[in-house]
Amino acid sequence: MTVTTDRDGAIATVTLRRPEALNALNGNQLNALLAVATTLSADVSVRAVILTGEGQRAFAAGADIKEMAEMDPVQALAFTRLGHAVASAISGAPQPWIAAVNGVALGGGCELALACDIRVASQNAAFGQPEVMLGVIPGWGGTQRLPRLIGAGVASELILTGRRIGADEALRIGLVSAVYPSEELLGQATAIARTIASNAPGAVQAAKRAMAVVHDTDMAAGLAFEAQAFALSFATADQKEGMAAFIAKRAPNFTGS
Repeated sequence: MTVTTDRDGAIATVTLRRPEALNALNGNQLNALLAVATTLSADVSVRAVILTGEGQRAFAAGADIKEMAEMDPVQALAFTRLGHAVASAISGAPQPWIAAVNGVALGGGCELALACDIRVASQNAAFGQPEVMLGVIPGWGGTQRLPRLIGAGVASELILTGRRIGADEALRIGLVSAVYPSEELLGQATAIARTIASNAPGAVQAAKRAMAVVHDTDMAAGLAFEAQAFALSFATADQKEGMAAFIAKRAPNFTGS
């Protein structure tokens, strides 16, 4: 299995497993990851997902260059569309996805991390979009998601030079939200996932949807979307429970209804 899923209550951990190729992403693995993301999205018992790579050397070293080397433009278009489909399945999932980046996340690996809602890294992590060094450009969303995340100027420098950056620089520019020792990475990612899973599922999902429209609309339309989603949350049992629990100074019991 090149992609596996483990469950711990409401948390799913998805692991890329091609350690012999530094978890480089080929067509078979992308299709497997797409199937996993689609299945998890439909599972209402899943409240948060962690994406990571097997081993300490790589989250994912990128798309499999051996598979891409002989592609013609038609095949390349199909491959980029598959990568887009995977990234869109992650970014569009109702549950938040957390990228736990251990080792290198280059090219397509970086783009998968960019599709996640939250990124945390180990101290030995490295990020980059080195596609121009291979005569191509980022093809799984890097030219679109990276500028939106860290700003056009910094993203341009990284994409146009192909420069690789370490975990500390990734933290400084906002590419990741935290850096941990390698042995603590998955535990820390799980702690974040547990915190998310303890919150009202409908509210978490609505907040994710509201933040997503930032990239697709102007401020006025985004605020209108937010107001509508905020108002609709008052029709849920979780809103009643959350506020009653706060007033009673007790832990809430959210049911997702």
